[in-house]
Amino acid sequence: MIDWTDAFDNSSYVPGSDQLAARWSSAAAHFRETTRAELDLAYGDGPRNRVDLFLPNGAPRGLIVFIHGGYWHMLEKAYFSHLAAGPLAKGWAVALPSYTLAPEARISQITAEIGAAITTAAQSVAGPIRIIGHSAGGHLTARVLCQNGPLASDILTRLEKIVSVSGIHDLRPLLLTKMNETLHLDAEEAEAESPALQAPYPGIPACFWVGAAERPELLRQTRLIGEAWQGKGSAITEVYEAGKNHFSVIETLAEAESPLVQELTR
Repeated sequence: MIDWTDAFDNSSYVPGSDQLAARWSSAAAHFRETTRAELDLAYGDGPRNRVDLFLPNGAPRGLIVFIHGGYWHMLEKAYFSHLAAGPLAKGWAVALPSYTLAPEARISQITAEIGAAITTAAQSVAGPIRIIGHSAGGHLTARVLCQNGPLASDILTRLEKIVSVSGIHDLRPLLLTKMNETLHLDAEEAEAESPALQAPYPGIPACFWVGAAERPELLRQTRLIGEAWQGKGSAITEVYEAGKNHFSVIETLAEAESPLVQELTR
């Protein structure tokens, strides 16, 4: 029998992961102090309904939105500001939203909030939009591309690409985890909020990226949505990055010449 709580446990299998939050927070704070930015733009009434916008030198090529992870109940944008460095160096503006966390918000509410955050950021930056997210943020990235997603047509027409990194695309196994004591998922919501069980808007390329050294369930989730969305009107790619675990795989977003940034910005 599968222990689903263990299957989604990344931290216990990555040595030193308990130190990552402090390291990320420090790097992010320094980045905010030294980078052109508009911080804490409101996109809703909740205290976490805020988005930070980092701006490149010169006119932006367009807007990239990064959606953070934390299994929908941990962390916030302030831990990840420095990850904007890679896309910024390529000339893109980068928006990082926070969102209301579980248990205060259900995942369906978080999905709606991310739609509002993208819409607000898009009002500040003209041109194409690309979306990338990690872990729970990878789920939300794929979720906004679903036909039952939160984006209006004027935003979808600007959306060029999504990159879901280490995303959770079928939420149904979470019903069998200890984490669900916080998420409060039920069977109906788990199905409705699972990108792998929904149809994507056609014509928008989707890349599903995962570290090759991640837990088997994260690898399975990547294969699953790749198979589910194949042939539904969009170009689908899967990337299994050698040597990367659940945390190191997203850290390369800060590096302008990393394979992840190349995929996102080309």
